[in-house]
Parts: sequence; structure tokens; C-alpha cells
Amino acid sequence: MTTRTPAAEAVPAAFRAEFTGETYVPGDPGYDEARTVFNSMIDRRPAVIARCASAADVARALRLAREQDLEVAVRGGGHSVAGMALSEGGLVIDLSRMRTVEVDADARSARVGGGAVMSDLDRATQPYALATTGGRVSTTGVGGFTLGGGSGWLERAFGLACDNLLAAEVVTADGRTVHTSADENPELFWALHGGGGNFGVVTSLTLRLHDLPVMSIALLLFRPENGPEAVRTYRDVLESAPDAAGGACIYITGPPEEWVPEALVGRLVCGVLMTYAGPVADLRDVAAPLLALEREADVITEIPYADLQCMLDDPPGMRNYWSAEYLDGLPDEAVSAYCAGAATMPVPSATQHVLFPMGGAVARGAAEYPLPWRSSPWAVHPFGVWEDEADDDRVREWVRRVRGAVMPWASGAVYLNFIGREGQERVVSGFGEDAYERLSRVKADYDPENVFHLNHNVKPAVAVV
Repeated sequence: MTTRTPAAEAVPAAFRAEFTGETYVPGDPGYDEARTVFNSMIDRRPAVIARCASAADVARALRLAREQDLEVAVRGGGHSVAGMALSEGGLVIDLSRMRTVEVDADARSARVGGGAVMSDLDRATQPYALATTGGRVSTTGVGGFTLGGGSGWLERAFGLACDNLLAAEVVTADGRTVHTSADENPELFWALHGGGGNFGVVTSLTLRLHDLPVMSIALLLFRPENGPEAVRTYRDVLESAPDAAGGACIYITGPPEEWVPEALVGRLVCGVLMTYAGPVADLRDVAAPLLALEREADVITEIPYADLQCMLDDPPGMRNYWSAEYLDGLPDEAVSAYCAGAATMPVPSATQHVLFPMGGAVARGAAEYPLPWRSSPWAVHPFGVWEDEADDDRVREWVRRVRGAVMPWASGAVYLNFIGREGQERVVSGFGEDAYERLSRVKADYDPENVFHLNHNVKPAVAVV
């Protein structure tokens, strides 16, 4: 039943009587914890946080928002870098109680609650030696990740997360529960393949699973002056590698791990991570040119996929600012520009300067989905993570410089889950102009008043009379 406190008089008694989750208003025990998201730069105070236990609760919360004219935010994993999971003075539909994952091993599918995070999904599928494309950390919400497209370590082998979306349950702005799949409400189903949370609250997703009996990694650390050679070698390997191979080049602060030489701890290092959906012997064969390079440290091993997902988890309570550019190619000049960007990266910090390979099943995926960036072979992702507010301007400027440095090779398309608020033109570039117009028409059908606008927003099309 709903948590009752003296401050909860702001929530009508009729709502409390039928709502089966918990509500939090300012002054309630647990309110400050409930309004905390992973990006500590975000400090917003909603009027009501409705922690829903069911799709019916979501509909009730939406009705309350309409009755009290409250701006609606939707929180799954709370991982939006722009803090779109919170509304200042509004109502937050918090799905964090809805984290059940039901695996159907025979059907190779999983039904995932709208509030589940990646570790919920990965730990549930691991006992069956099954997996699907998740993010690159364990704390990302499955719902927002998938609806935005879903780029992760397994994408070259299994496609983007949304490519594996089989069905969804959506509560629309008017409180209806709508089921959608390729055969049921197909236009809405199309829109959920990259269109984000624009069309309703997704309370469950059914995802296709793939066989993954073993996962392997090779994580190599190089001194930064040797970074360009390592990155070029990684590029050459990935451009002819099987789809099972993936990973990233990542400039980071040397971590205080046993396998990292003391001289590198707290200093800038160039990391090269090769992931492989298969045994480590096969990884060694594919990565042979990379493994032939002189390096400072390495870890080469088989690892449970769910454990890999935890390796680069974002530290809690940190300040975050990210962006990305998707590249049409990666010539040596682009490699040099990418590597040069590490010189002004904030070190020591949890910041990462990342270069991802695309291709494989990503590039072969359905071209009709609103994901124009899927055809890009490489992506640069400056990922600012730091502690001190005094460094805000410095880190944001570093992110912008990295984007500018690789702009000569940029396609203009962008994965919106990787960026914060960068303007409406950037939103359109994340979908493509034609797809944006189609999304606008779907938006007009399911959310004509743009109730769900705290996202990379698609504005509803205006009817022509």
C-alpha cells in the first residue's frame, strides 16, 4: 500500500486508496533518496514521486498528473545524463519496483519489467547461457536503453537492443494499456525502435535472446604515447574481424587494480578492450596483431557476460556530461585526432574517452528504423565523469573539443542515448528527417498533447484540416 506521512496530504486520499505502490512528496522519509539519479549534477524536486507496482498504477499516476496539471517524467533506471527522469515540481512515474525478468529458455525470449536495470536482465539469462545486447554497464535501465536503440558490447554479434525487441506493453497518456508487436499496432512498434519514451510509459518489453555459452575479453593497457599505434592496430583488426568481436578503445585514468603497474595508477593510459562472443582461444586468433604489440599490462580471459557488464560501472554520486559523434570512416588522420583529444582529458577522474566499432549485425539491421547512425562504422564518445563542481566548465569544454576535432569525419547522425540536451536540430539528426516526420505522426496518434516531452522529444504532427 501507499506510504502515508503527514506531508502526503498533498496526494489526494482517493489516489492513495487505489494506488498499490508508494508515493513520496517533499518532507517524506525516503523522498531525497527517491529523487536521486546517477548524475549528481541533477538536483530537482518533484511534487510527487509515484513508485508504481503495476501498469494500473502507471495509469493512476497519469490521471493524477492530468487532474493536478503536473509535468510528467518517467524514471526507469534513472540513467539519462540530462536528468530527464525527474521533473521540477512535477510528477515522476518511477518504475523501479517493476523489475521482474521472466526467461523463456525454449522460446529464447525474456519478458522484462519497465524498471529493470541491465544487471537484472543479465543475471536472469546467464544460467541459461543466453543473452541479448545490453549496455556497457550494469546500472542502465533496460527500457530507456532499448527504446533509444540500445548500443552495447554484443551489438556486432546480435544487433542493437531494439533489433531484439519482440513486443511491448505501453501505457499511453490517456491511461490506456496498449500491446504492440510486429503484428499488433505495428506503427507504434516501429516507433519504439529508436523513438525513445515519446509515446507512452513502457511497462514491459519482450526481448529476443541468443546463445552465449562463453564470453571472452582482452583488455590491454598502453602508455598514451603508444596509443595511436594501438588504436590503428585495433581498427585494422576490427575492420576484418568476425561479428563476434567487439569492444572499444578507451583512454582512462589508470585504476588501482592488482594487475595495473603502480606507475600507471592515477595517470592517463590508453586501454584497448576486445570483447568476443566465444572462447578465448578464438579471441587470441582474431586479436593476434593487437596482442603482438608491446604493452604495460593486460587481462586476457573468459568471463561471464554479466560480470563483463559490471567492469566499467559508473561510480555513483559523480557529475556527468557526455556527447558523441558517429564517423563515416576512421583514416589515420581521424585516429590522430581522436588520440590527441586525450591530452586535455581530466586526469585523474572517472572520465573515459571512447572509440567504438560498429558494423556487423548493427549495420545489417533493419534500415527502416529511425536509427540513421547504425550505418556508421565508428563512434567517438567523450564521456565526462568527475567529482568537483569547480571542474564543470573544464570537462564540458573538453567534451565539445573532442566532438569538434573529429567533425571532419562525422556523419551528422547520433545515438541519442549518448547525449544530453543539445538542441532540437540534434534530436532530428538522431532520427533522420524523414523518420522524424513519421515519428511525429505516431506521436500525434498516441500522445497528441506531448505529455511525454521530458526526453529527446518528438513533437506531435499538427493535423492538416
